[in-house]
Amino acid sequence: METFNKNNGLCSSCGLCSIHTWPVEQSVKSCVFNNGWLGEREKKLFGRERSLSDPVEMRFGITLDRVTAQLKKPVAGAQWSGIVTHMAVRAFEEKLVEGVVSLQHTPGHHFFSQPLLARNSDEIYSTRGNKPVLSPVLYSLESAYRHGMKKILVIGAACHLHTLRDFQERFDYLSEMEILTIGIPCVDNVARSKWPWILERMSQSPDTACHLEFMQDFRIHIRHNDGRVEKIPFFSLPEELSDPSIFPPACMSCFDYLNSLADITVGYIGARLLPEQKRQWLLVRTETGRKLLNLIKTELEYFPESGKWECSSFVKNTSKRIIESMKGVNKEYATTRKIPLWLGQMLAGLLAMIGPKGIGFAHYSVDFHLIRHYYYVKFRSPEQLDKLVPKHVRVILTEYGLPL
Repeated sequence: METFNKNNGLCSSCGLCSIHTWPVEQSVKSCVFNNGWLGEREKKLFGRERSLSDPVEMRFGITLDRVTAQLKKPVAGAQWSGIVTHMAVRAFEEKLVEGVVSLQHTPGHHFFSQPLLARNSDEIYSTRGNKPVLSPVLYSLESAYRHGMKKILVIGAACHLHTLRDFQERFDYLSEMEILTIGIPCVDNVARSKWPWILERMSQSPDTACHLEFMQDFRIHIRHNDGRVEKIPFFSLPEELSDPSIFPPACMSCFDYLNSLADITVGYIGARLLPEQKRQWLLVRTETGRKLLNLIKTELEYFPESGKWECSSFVKNTSKRIIESMKGVNKEYATTRKIPLWLGQMLAGLLAMIGPKGIGFAHYSVDFHLIRHYYYVKFRSPEQLDKLVPKHVRVILTEYGLPL
């Protein structure tokens, strides 16, 4: 698939402009990097933009409900308990949708993906597991359109769903199609060409790795195909993995970590991390999202939301380092670990005890990424700030006394 969309050098390879059933120029007009994040698109979906006086809504977006839960019977091979996959299967079985636009693993590679229009339960199950690379989810819209489908479910990242909602409203091709959406929190995907290089520097056994996640205990958890979980402290990663250029410019210019235009967002960062549990954090945003959750509500084990909201001192302590790291363009980075593994494990253990947890970790994580991305754009493409950055980001920066 050839990608045509190169808006100001930003392209998340969402797949829409690789479709030739309609003019490429129309797809490009709906690109989030042409239109900016949230703003009018959020207002059209909810009837209003998020409140700039509500600190929680500024971070998490407009929601009807927040739920912490896990499937009583986890889906084998899923990244977590499998809520996204099972919800999609149930939507298909209950005939809410005729097909699911998603991704499946590329044969022979655990972390790479290919677009799929899943048209039966087995195909939907084949989409389970994370794929931390840029992925053309929307390419399968072409198949749904050609098959004349009237009801589909799309599972995607924020860049996919922003572009999709704009395209469906702006042009007629999908106007008669009912589209339900499950959003995945997403900011740190990588280009496929860089993935082997990155994984080799993270893991002692990159060839056996099959799942990877940045976790609430300040470690990267890498699950291997024998079931073993390798845990690497953030602080002990080689310094060269601090280079902002390891992430695509599009991901570093994202201002919707929690996928605020989805009907329901399903992630994990607001859930408490406990051994032998796979709790997930769900943000129900629309009545359609509530309908999707209701499909599996009796199959879930629920937990109270935990943690303290306040984490400002923790964010302030890291903001200076974040800003400085975004200034470095063509900087030379050492190939060695910043901190020895044993010391990194001690630091991660300490922060896991005294640092933000649960809802506080979600607060911290959102603010960390908003700060990081604001200064990435400011130092590299300042002319894009007004177009890309939503209003609430500047309000949050001001809360911390950071320069705009």
